[in-house]
Amino acid sequence: MTLDELNGMDRESFTEALGAIFEHSPWVARKAWERRPYSSREKLHGAMMDIVRSSPEDVVIGLFRAHPDLAARIRMADHSVREQQGAGLDRLSPDEFDWFAAVNRRYTEKFGFPFIMAVKGKNKDDIKAAMEERLLHNREEEAARALEEIGRITGFRLADLIP
Repeated sequence: MTLDELNGMDRESFTEALGAIFEHSPWVARKAWERRPYSSREKLHGAMMDIVRSSPEDVVIGLFRAHPDLAARIRMADHSVREQQGAGLDRLSPDEFDWFAAVNRRYTEKFGFPFIMAVKGKNKDDIKAAMEERLLHNREEEAARALEEIGRITGFRLADLIP
């Protein structure tokens, strides 16, 4: 897909093409359509992140909550499946799976949303260390970090979609 093709799409087609970039949140793409045309993938990504950052807190928290727990055995978006497989989270031992499940629960109980991390280029040990470290944050720090990680995740996804 090219930027010229995206810029020429109607709202429905644009939303369909980019709706999965932000986990189960096609509303971001729908709003980004209004800001066309985009001169670069980076401008498109920046606009999408600005849309999220300028959204009410409850909407942003809803976006956070749309993300699956890492290493969960649930149905998740295709992008998430591929990303977690790349980090080896689909090949955990039973003890490792139990560890991730317990830490995911503790994290969600503390912050009110799941642990979010761009796992591309990471392995399960990197992710475990990050989970342990980030559990020490306060909610404000962790919400800022979650948004930063969503920026990384969506940047990778757009780069895969638009060369």
